[in-house]
Amino acid sequence: MAKDKKNFFERFANKATAATGSSAAFFTAIAVIVVWGVTGPVFKYSDTWQLIINTGTTIVTFLMVFLIQKSQNKDSKAIHLKLNELLASHQGASNRMVDIEDITEKELDHLHKFYEQLSDLAEKEDDLTCTHSIDAAEENHNFKLSTLKTKKHYIDARNKKDRSKQSK
Repeated sequence: MAKDKKNFFERFANKATAATGSSAAFFTAIAVIVVWGVTGPVFKYSDTWQLIINTGTTIVTFLMVFLIQKSQNKDSKAIHLKLNELLASHQGASNRMVDIEDITEKELDHLHKFYEQLSDLAEKEDDLTCTHSIDAAEENHNFKLSTLKTKKHYIDARNKKDRSKQSK
């Protein structure tokens, strides 16, 4: 992607986000607060003195909300695209997960419950290398379990789990 295709606001937002997230920006903010605090006695802690810091921090906060949101939106979109690419390229992954961020909260809760069931199935297998797809979880589980039961690493893991249960 060419850098020159970014508009002015995007270039500004990227630079401003990087600058305000730096150590220098943090220490500058501390210095401003210290200077403001030290000048309190000079201005007799007047309403104007207090208004300066309140107004300044309010304006900075208001503007930073938009810069941070722009940065978050861009980062979120990039992460979603990367995850979508991984899903699309992996044969065992469910393509229904691509663009899942557009479904309702209720649908997300339903999927979350399903993945809790997958987690329960995975715990029964005693083998971290086993995986499941949302499309064929039960079938995969039963097939993998039937073929794994004859494998040495599975038998060893099962025996180890049984011994640890007996010792408790």
